[in-house]
Amino acid sequence: MTEVVLGVDLGTTATKVVATRPDGRVVATAEQGYELRTGEHGEAVQDPQAVLAAATKALAECVERTEGDIRALSFSSAMHTLLALDGEGEPITPALSWADHRAADIAKRLRADQELALDLHAATGAPVHPSFPLAKLAWFAEHEPELCRRAVKWAGLKDFVLARWTGRLVTEHSNASGTGMFDMHGLSWHGPALAIAGVHADQLPTLVEPTKALALADGIAGLPSGLPVIAGGGDGPLANLGVGAVRPGMAALSLGTSGALRVVRDRPGVDDRGRVFCYALADGLWVLGGSVSNGGVVAQWASEVFGVPVAELLAEAEAEPPGAAGLLALPYLLGERAPWWDPDPRAVLVGLRREHGRAVITRAMIEGVAQQLALVLDAVRDAGAGVHEIRATGGAFRGPLWKSAISAAFGHELSFVDGNEGSGVGAALLGWRALGELPSLDAAADLVTPVDTVVPEEFASRRMARNRPALERIYEALRELDG
Repeated sequence: MTEVVLGVDLGTTATKVVATRPDGRVVATAEQGYELRTGEHGEAVQDPQAVLAAATKALAECVERTEGDIRALSFSSAMHTLLALDGEGEPITPALSWADHRAADIAKRLRADQELALDLHAATGAPVHPSFPLAKLAWFAEHEPELCRRAVKWAGLKDFVLARWTGRLVTEHSNASGTGMFDMHGLSWHGPALAIAGVHADQLPTLVEPTKALALADGIAGLPSGLPVIAGGGDGPLANLGVGAVRPGMAALSLGTSGALRVVRDRPGVDDRGRVFCYALADGLWVLGGSVSNGGVVAQWASEVFGVPVAELLAEAEAEPPGAAGLLALPYLLGERAPWWDPDPRAVLVGLRREHGRAVITRAMIEGVAQQLALVLDAVRDAGAGVHEIRATGGAFRGPLWKSAISAAFGHELSFVDGNEGSGVGAALLGWRALGELPSLDAAADLVTPVDTVVPEEFASRRMARNRPALERIYEALRELDG
């Protein structure tokens, strides 16, 4: 009989459950969506009860579709979520997602003390930014003091679901390292960060290893009580595991609406300028990298502005020579995270001329995203992490333009892997590791075989490398403008 682990991936707008064999092959899936509610002043929240209901339903559907012996559940989740719980473990706030930016002024105030911001970053691996729970908690302390007095516990969304399924409120080192309050060197809550957040360690979930096995409660999706439930990790680190980018020097690149580059290494740490994050994976492995807010969204924006379908516009842009006729773009339609960690910058086109049409502008924006990811890669290398292989995945790579532009900006070949269940598969493989069926996490590198490779075009690569320092100077100059 086939044995599987169910990877439960709690995403920003849906939960996906994947039944995965020890060799990484997915044999059944189920998905249930929910709303990400956005509002004024940067609000972006989820209803924790709706997420719990959707996750339970997706789990039950995947169980029904799975033929074989279910050995365990294992979790992945979107990072940086936050909600308050009362003494009965009931939510008294919505779950703030990573996209909630109400704490932008708090983060800006903290970053104004550069020494403080860099010290926090060096200790926790997390930049000072409104997407991280540290800033969110400080915002609650300043704007909702009565609610803070009522809050008995503060937790992530996965912690809440896990508590309902196991009866224990815990968080693992992986998601904890995405809070801005976790001492990545001591594997404990970081006192100075807690003081800024206005919370005590006993108000936060108990810290456990990502491979920690809990016991499933009775009556969950028809599964037997006591079934092992592996604490799991954050979706970013587990995406590396899911595509097999788990050996030192192996990077995972994901590109959808936004994007991220992460490379695995065997110790924590960040660069001196505080440009990259560092999150725990498991078994002493860490991922170093950065997320960019602007990825495939720039093509969607151009499609809406020019009134042309995305596929047609990308084909036109692909026909333009590399370099976009001298037009440079800082593609900050949604602010930017790595390597600046700045929610304020605006998108900019530099060198715009009358003869530049929609195809050139679109190509410039895509090359701008590629350059931003290359800046993240530069920062990763500056932090002492070598990169010798890059495995890429994501919906934006369906067409050739994104592949060629990013390969050229990196000056490095890209290997492409199939599938979009990376984090869920990563969670399942972590489950197999916790059960002792996977000899080591780096064995996952041999379970995934790339299906395509793109080699950088030499002229385009040289040109982009020459322009990249200028893009950084332009960003710094734009910060001085009063918009």
